[in-house]
Amino acid sequence: MRAIWYFDLISPYSYLHLKQFHKLPADLEIEYVPVLFAGLLKHWEHKGPAEIPPKRTYMYRQLVWLAAHLGIPYMMPPAHPFNPLRALRLVIAAGATRESVETAFDMVWKEGKDLQDPAVLAELAQRLHIGDVHAALGDEQVKSRLKANTDDAIAKGVFGVPTFLMGEVMFWGQDSLDMMRDYLKDPDLFETPEMRRVVGLPVGTARREVSKP
Repeated sequence: MRAIWYFDLISPYSYLHLKQFHKLPADLEIEYVPVLFAGLLKHWEHKGPAEIPPKRTYMYRQLVWLAAHLGIPYMMPPAHPFNPLRALRLVIAAGATRESVETAFDMVWKEGKDLQDPAVLAELAQRLHIGDVHAALGDEQVKSRLKANTDDAIAKGVFGVPTFLMGEVMFWGQDSLDMMRDYLKDPDLFETPEMRRVVGLPVGTARREVSKP
């Protein structure tokens, strides 16, 4: 069994998702793929939850509660949203393994460090065993890999993070683990008449786009 996991370090839900992978079958092979959440938002033309003020406040409170509820160590970084670009490049430069990915996530969401701080980036590079930070950040292959990852995710219909993809079957959000586990037990989970019906459900009405002055 194999699954692709799309994530961005900017996403606290990706961190909480990662910390629950022990609930998945031990023989599930996971490919860790860093993407730019901002690129997904731009393509699908929607806002991130932290860009809507009331939702932002609710989300941060819910995350603190959820982490405690799940028993996962959690600390918000000094500011959010932040620019994860350089940290993502370091993860790619180190090789996006479970170890390197979790190392980066722990720095920002377990230790509450600012990944935009050059000193923190240098520390991350050290933990990832990267000798030359500037060379890693400037590597054109690393840059193109992050863009290619994001473009590929969009082409496969990925609209948010965290997202698991198993073939053409998608599981989005940290709260999708139970559904994914049920699918792994029963690959015909989405083949019931009602599951098929909702996929082709017609649109009843569409919200009008508000014209900007």
